[in-house]
Amino acid sequence: MDALTAPYPVVVEQAVIWGDMDAYQHVNNVVYFRYFENARLEYFRHLDWFSLEAETGVGPILAYTQARFRRPLTYPDTIRIAARIAEIGDDRMTMEHIIVSLQQQEIVTEGQSTIVTFHYADNRKVSVPDELRRRIAALEASVKR
Repeated sequence: MDALTAPYPVVVEQAVIWGDMDAYQHVNNVVYFRYFENARLEYFRHLDWFSLEAETGVGPILAYTQARFRRPLTYPDTIRIAARIAEIGDDRMTMEHIIVSLQQQEIVTEGQSTIVTFHYADNRKVSVPDELRRRIAALEASVKR
């Protein structure tokens, strides 16, 4: 199980709750994006991005997200949501996610997100700050791919 999430520096574990289910007796597709969001925000917390944002005015904005649903999730279960940065461009980065079901012992969902670095006061995208690049490199270096 740990081998599935080992290449990801941030892993969030949480319960699947009854309210995540839909009329078809599995977790609703929209909920998976909330799961991704939980891991994404935890990744940002590991970077201490919100302190950096307070200093620079540059924060994250989600530009794009997608999911590939491999297997349905149901209640009750516990999941691990993992996140890593796969690529950094001039003004954006690509984050990869997986969701692993502890009950099924498999990856149930894969996803990607594009996060743009955005200067909120100026209302414009900006280059990824060098300090943020350093923090990402250090966090990503903490795991072996």
